[in-house]
Amino acid sequence: MKRLFCNILIFLTTLQAFCVKAQTDTDSLDSDAQSLQEIVVRTPTGLRKLKRVATNTELISAKELTRAACCNLGESFTTNPSVDVSYSDAATGARQIRLLGLSGTYVQMLTENIPNFRGASGPYGLGYIAGPWMQSIQVSKGASSVKNGYESISGQINVEMKKPQADPSLSLNAYVDHMGKAEINADGNLHFGDKWSSGLLLHGENTFAAHDENGDGFMDTPKLKQFAAMNRWAYLSTNYVFQAGIRFIAEGRESGQTNHHSDSKNGSPLYKINIDTRRAEIFTKNAYIFDKDNEGNVALILSGVYHDQDASYGNKAYDVSQREAYASLMFERKWDEELHALSAGVSFNYDYYGQRYRLNNDLNANKISDNTSEAVGGAYIQYTYNLNSKLIAMAGARYDYSSAYGSMLTPRLHLRYNPISELTINASSGRGYRSAHPLAELNYLLASSRKLEIEDKALQEAAWNYGAGISWTPGFTGEKLTLSAEYYYTDFQRQLCINFDRDPHAVYIYSLHGHSYSHTFQAEVAVTPIEELTITAAYRLTDVKSDYGNGLDEKPLMSKSKWLVTASYAPNMGIWQFDASMSINGSGRMPTPYLTTSGVPWASRFKPYCMLNLQATRNFRNWAIYIGGENITGYRQKNPIIGAANPWGPDFDATMIYGPLHGAVVYAGFRFNITKYI
Repeated sequence: MKRLFCNILIFLTTLQAFCVKAQTDTDSLDSDAQSLQEIVVRTPTGLRKLKRVATNTELISAKELTRAACCNLGESFTTNPSVDVSYSDAATGARQIRLLGLSGTYVQMLTENIPNFRGASGPYGLGYIAGPWMQSIQVSKGASSVKNGYESISGQINVEMKKPQADPSLSLNAYVDHMGKAEINADGNLHFGDKWSSGLLLHGENTFAAHDENGDGFMDTPKLKQFAAMNRWAYLSTNYVFQAGIRFIAEGRESGQTNHHSDSKNGSPLYKINIDTRRAEIFTKNAYIFDKDNEGNVALILSGVYHDQDASYGNKAYDVSQREAYASLMFERKWDEELHALSAGVSFNYDYYGQRYRLNNDLNANKISDNTSEAVGGAYIQYTYNLNSKLIAMAGARYDYSSAYGSMLTPRLHLRYNPISELTINASSGRGYRSAHPLAELNYLLASSRKLEIEDKALQEAAWNYGAGISWTPGFTGEKLTLSAEYYYTDFQRQLCINFDRDPHAVYIYSLHGHSYSHTFQAEVAVTPIEELTITAAYRLTDVKSDYGNGLDEKPLMSKSKWLVTASYAPNMGIWQFDASMSINGSGRMPTPYLTTSGVPWASRFKPYCMLNLQATRNFRNWAIYIGGENITGYRQKNPIIGAANPWGPDFDATMIYGPLHGAVVYAGFRFNITKYI
């Protein structure tokens, strides 16, 4: 059945590509997806490079998110050459992003410019926002603006949710795949008079079946149940804007052994993994506009997070209760017809972690209690000079004081220069800090018999980031061709080191004061040969090294290079849409191999591999149906779990993951949307 669906999909794609050529493409990019005014390169795919901001920022619109099975935030970057998403291990389903060659912990995650998904929510936070809930995603590379804090090191990712003040609407979305995953989403909003509006967003998903394609006795991906709901309100008047919302998530993950392997010992219990999460978020935004013509306003943002997680890995356990509080008061205004702009403010952030854990499989051992907290207060100022969008310079600095680590000074500078309309040059530099909480952020490492040796239970990381890029859209091509290239360098002064090389039966986690860096070069070409077709090709080369005890060595379990080619074809004025993306991931280093008890080591490096995704969509007036396939090439990492036959033995390790864990996935779904229904 799986092969049949794939063949049908390929046939439809090929047939349509040769049958029809449309006269015009009526796709229009949503103007409300980004509040900033910008000059954009418009493409049918809905990917925008912002030109009137100093930072190097890409905007992924809701249109772009429909090009793939975007079930959640973690699946939103399939067609984006800058962001990679991969599994952290072969058992829990934890996923992580990489930006500029660095893991997602160095990316400041924001929801509507409020810091989010920190600490315990990091490993699974990419699954906490449903794809149909998102209005847009902004990806900023390098040290970003100081307005949102000091934590951005490799970049910022800001998610904008659907707004209640948009036109009254009702949307439904359903998804199912051949592996037994089903999902349904619904959202709608109502207006109460001219100023008040409210929106409700609902999400539910369930994985009904356990799959073990490689026959090692372990589920390839966890059985997941999740329910999420969000209610938000907005009040908009001439001089005052108010927004508030509350969001709740309940999630259960079940993974581990489905049966005993043929050569496992009789009588041993099945190795099970269970992770239960309850999370609630609340926020409010208030803005008083005192000079509308010059965007003068004073704003107050307040938010709070309640996050409880109970996790068991075999007989190991990690339970955490995290509380977050955030407040930000800011002032903004422009002068001299936007030539000068000033932003200044103060902020406060409080984090509390109540942890109880058992790091071995001895059920008679009591759980250890460990409570930590940190309060950080700070202030910032940021000045922007904008010379008719030809030269934009933004300089900012903030000072923060942490109750745990003391003073932090964060300077940042961004430059954008457009000598001619076709050419853009940008550069940036800045410093960033991050408070690391190893157990909260890395508890998926407990899915291993390796002993977890945490030498620093809490530490602060610090790094400088430098970057430069150039983009050229030749006028003689009718703006149908864009060439770009960029380079970023991140230099760490202090970093959390996760060392798999020192001991084959332990993971050492400690503060690295030696040399650690990341070099990233990326080149990209986007071409629109005909109005209905857009093709993007990108190449990225990364060089990420740290001192693991024997001098500088490559960061393990990540590809050094990547090719990504995407194509979107929307004939007949967008009635049909065909999307394809192919990635070729280069080789990389495995942690230092060792002989297992069976006498078989793993290879010192993994080989390159290719992945192909296809999707066909038929659009109607208010709804659409789609069918697609992920990883159609069928590549998956062989034997991803070491020692799977005896998970209670000394060789068991589910954390040596560099590639996909499952083969081809065939899916189908529909989208329904009606606006102005009242």
